[in-house]
Amino acid sequence: MDEQALRELGEHIASRLADEVIETEVKLGELTVLVHAEQIVRVMTFLRDDQQCLFKLLVDLCGVDYPDRVDRLEVVYNLLSLVHNQRVRVKVRLDENEVVPSVTGVYRAAGWFEREAWDLYGIMFSDHPDLRRLLTDYGFEGHPMRKDFPLTGYVEVRYDDEQKRVVYEPVQLTQEFRRFDFMSPWEGADYILPGDEKAKEQG
Repeated sequence: MDEQALRELGEHIASRLADEVIETEVKLGELTVLVHAEQIVRVMTFLRDDQQCLFKLLVDLCGVDYPDRVDRLEVVYNLLSLVHNQRVRVKVRLDENEVVPSVTGVYRAAGWFEREAWDLYGIMFSDHPDLRRLLTDYGFEGHPMRKDFPLTGYVEVRYDDEQKRVVYEPVQLTQEFRRFDFMSPWEGADYILPGDEKAKEQG
């Protein structure tokens, strides 16, 4: 779809939802609409029902973590209109303690997507009918897709043959963390590589 049509659609959405929409942007052939988190249900209802939109299909909903920002978390909603053959991406920004309303009342498909975002990113959705973990195990601590979640996790799982059951134990690293440098020597290291000092002696 051409960018002019997307800009017109973005202007239409922004004009009809002046209090809800923060900004619209067309980039790389895609329309993105940034909205206030507390207004997401109204925005999604409008996008579903407005005759110039008719985004009846929620394709995806996911979380994103930007730990260096004050509002470190984002919820991204990808919508599709089969009638107009258009797509739109809707975003809301949150701090890690903020709650966003569930859109399961607008799109039933959002139920499992929101559970996944809660499980992996710790994004809370108010009024969700069954908000519990989806991909991690019972009793799992933390949210593994956050950038500050340790790569090793907090516990390890193994089957204990003596107890004849699965046991959880604190993670114990078998060696200290080491930093590996995989930079190619052709890129020009900013330090002396082993053996380079001999070349200088011969010169």
